[in-house]
Amino acid sequence: MPKSRNAGFTLVELLIVVAIVGLIAAIAVPGLMRARASGNEASAIASLRVVNSSQHAYMSSCGNGFYASSLTILAEPAPAGAGFISPDLGAADIIEKSGYRLTMAEGSEATAALQDGCNPSGTAANLFTSYYAANGPQTAGVTGSRWFFTNVLGTVFASDADDFNTIDIGNARPSVGSPLQ
Repeated sequence: MPKSRNAGFTLVELLIVVAIVGLIAAIAVPGLMRARASGNEASAIASLRVVNSSQHAYMSSCGNGFYASSLTILAEPAPAGAGFISPDLGAADIIEKSGYRLTMAEGSEATAALQDGCNPSGTAANLFTSYYAANGPQTAGVTGSRWFFTNVLGTVFASDADDFNTIDIGNARPSVGSPLQ
């Protein structure tokens, strides 16, 4: 019984299959990158909302009417409980999370507290009357395409450019950006 030479695929057939797979991948990858950047932006906005919530909880329960000047102060536990912010957001003064870089500090018009907070780092030197937080993409256009800002007002502002890098006001609307709905 002679062997058949028609078994298997020809080189041309394999090249056509590889070309089709490559074409499908070329169509799908940009959509996946946009979805990932959109997810990163949603995480950045959520992080700023968490900062606002934790700052107001800290101010009303531990800061004696004053806000913490750093994320690490918010992460420290109060004597009667847990920290005001999750450990992943309070591990350092500048946090890189989901393709964004989160920073927080006292507002430019802030005055320092004359009393201590209730957690170990909550000394008067680290408590202020206002704060601001900004969240910008680590690689613009890749990890995200918008920049975000918030302060004592509790509103998250967005911009398509790095407009918030010089904004450090803590208790007024920034002059750039638009509020998120």
